Amino acid sequence: MKGLLVTGFAAIGTGSGAMLTLHAGSDLDPFHSVISEYVWQSAGWLLPASLILFAAGAALIAEATRRAGLSRWIVALLVVWGASMFLIGAFPTDRPGVALSLSGGIHRYAAFAAFLVMPAAGLLLVRAKIRYAGATRLLSMLAIGALVLVVIPYVVRMFGIPLSNDDIPAGLVQRIVVVTELGVLTLAGLSLLRPSARRAVSAVMA
Repeated sequence: MKGLLVTGFAAIGTGSGAMLTLHAGSDLDPFHSVISEYVWQSAGWLLPASLILFAAGAALIAEATRRAGLSRWIVALLVVWGASMFLIGAFPTDRPGVALSLSGGIHRYAAFAAFLVMPAAGLLLVRAKIRYAGATRLLSMLAIGALVLVVIPYVVRMFGIPLSNDDIPAGLVQRIVVVTELGVLTLAGLSLLRPSARRAVSAVMA
């Protein structure tokens, strides 16, 4: 169990480092530019690398939650989040101004799935009365609020109203979603790190 969690944290930490390195070496505006656009930078390979590391971290923590006896819904949602991260990394978005391709479509809908399932997993973790339940609830609610702000521009465009990312803080909102969801995943793992905490969780689920 401890080996799974520590390896999972290492994957998340390394992925976060890769993501920060990619941002530091880019001239894009993180306030308006969404993360997906960084794949077209000179060090763009760091984007899929970081996302695949996040996917690996999610898979390891999901296995730890399964072994701890948590709800299979929690385990399934963490697995779906990790699979979505893998798809986001494996299928890059389209260049700005290009019509939506198959790769771009998979990328977009996998991102939406990831953004949706982690807050749900977080709220289920809160119901399971894990350690750090208060912080998990706060991060989950922030992720939901930010997700609503991510979706609104797409709804506006469906009604034929032109709205570009330059008009709104699209990059900032998306980063809030990503950071809060990584926080939920990390807290899920931390809540199981101590043997006493794992026994308490198993007792609650029993």
